[in-house]
Amino acid sequence: MAQILAPSTQWQMRITRNSMSSSPMTTKMWSSLLLKQNKKWSSKSSAKFQVFAVKSENGTINRMEDLLNLDLTPFTDKIIAEYIWIGGSGLDLRSKSRTIPKPVEHPSELPKWNYDGSSTGQAPGEDSEVILYPQAIFKDPFRGGNNILVICDTYTPAGEPIPTNKRHRAAEIFSNKKVVDEVPWYGIEQEYTLLQTNVKWPLGWPVGGYPGPQGPYYCSAGADKSFGRDISDAHYKACLYAGINVSGTNGEVMPGQWEYQVGPSVGIEAGDHIWCSRYILERITEQAGVVLSLDPKPIEGDWNGAGCHTNYSTKSMREDGGFEVIKKAILNLSLRHNDHISAYGEGNERRLTGKHETASINTFSWGVANRGCSIRVGRETEQKGKGYLEDRRPASNMDPYTVTALLAETTILWEPTLEAEALAAQKLALNV
Repeated sequence: MAQILAPSTQWQMRITRNSMSSSPMTTKMWSSLLLKQNKKWSSKSSAKFQVFAVKSENGTINRMEDLLNLDLTPFTDKIIAEYIWIGGSGLDLRSKSRTIPKPVEHPSELPKWNYDGSSTGQAPGEDSEVILYPQAIFKDPFRGGNNILVICDTYTPAGEPIPTNKRHRAAEIFSNKKVVDEVPWYGIEQEYTLLQTNVKWPLGWPVGGYPGPQGPYYCSAGADKSFGRDISDAHYKACLYAGINVSGTNGEVMPGQWEYQVGPSVGIEAGDHIWCSRYILERITEQAGVVLSLDPKPIEGDWNGAGCHTNYSTKSMREDGGFEVIKKAILNLSLRHNDHISAYGEGNERRLTGKHETASINTFSWGVANRGCSIRVGRETEQKGKGYLEDRRPASNMDPYTVTALLAETTILWEPTLEAEALAAQKLALNV
C-alpha cells in the first residue's frame, strides 16, 4: 500500500437511508465480465448461468433484467437483507436472504437468525442449529435500493461462539481499553488469482501451458498482459457502493492475479470490510463465470504467490517518536513469530520461501524498504520518525479477524520478559 491515510468515520457501520438512493449495479453492468463469450450460447451451458444462456435478440434476457433490477422502494418499506457468514472451512462464505419490515441503520436493529450447521461442517446432524448474530451492514450493490448485506458471526443456541467464529475473540481484544486507547489502524492488501472455470488454470494463460515469464504484467495494460481488469474494476466500484473502505487496486506480478487494498480501518472494522469485500468478489466472479482463488501459491515454480500484507499502526506509532514504538513492536513480533505464522493462513509455507518478494517462513526479519523481510518499514516512516509497519507474512487466505487482533495483542497487550527482549534486540540489531 502506497500510504496510510485517515481511516473511515464509518466505524460502527451505520447506514443512513439517504445513502441508499444511488443506483444498483445492474445486470448490464456485469455483461462485459462474460469474457467474450459468444452471444448464442448453447443449451449445454452451465445451469447457474441460465440467465445468460439465451439469445439477447428474443427479449428473454431483458425481461429477466427488468425483474432483477426492480426498485422496490416506491411500493413497499420492506427490504432484503443478505445474511453472510463464514463456513466450516474458515474460508468459504455462505449467505441467505430474508425480508426485513423496514430499512435499518444499525445491525442491532436486525433479528438473529439460524441455519443448518450440519450442511456447512459446523454442527452435527442431531444438533445442527447455528445462530447468526448480525454485526455489520453494508449497502447491497447487487439489489440496490435500501437492501443490505449483513456480516454475521456464529454461535450455538446457548450463546457460545462456535470454533470457526474468529470475530468473537477479535472483538474481545479490540474492546480492551489499552487497545481502544491506541486506536489501531489497518490497511490490508488482498491479493487473489482468477482461474478459468473448467480447467482451474489462471485467466489469460494457455490451457496446460504458461505465458511469458514475470516482468511485464505488474500494473500493466494491454490484452496480452492484463487479464480480468473488468472483474477488478467491477469489484472496486461495487465495494465503494457498499460502503467498504477500498483505497485502491492494481494488477499483480503474476498474470491473472490482482490486488485491492482495504483501509485504513479501525479495529474490528478491518475484518468486517475484508470479509464483505471477499463476498462481493465471489458474487462478481460467479456472474463472470470465473473462479476466485485465495490460494497463497496457486502455481508452483517461478511465479509469485498471493499474500495479504497487513499495514498496521497505533496512535503512539503515528505520533512524534513513533519509530521507537514501531521498533518495540517489531521486537515483540519477532518473539511471537511462530504464533503469528501458525495463524497467518493455510499453505503459507509454499509461499514464504525467501523468494518472490517473501522472507523465509522459518526466519523472522525486518528492514526499511525491503520487500524480502517479514516486517517492512517504509522509507518515509524512517525519515519522519513515525508512521506504520507492514507485516508481509499473512497469506491471501488469512482470516482478517485473527490477523488484526493478533497484531494488536502482540504489540499492545503482550509483554515479553526483559531477558527475551534483550536477546531479540541484539539479534535484530534493534536499539530500543
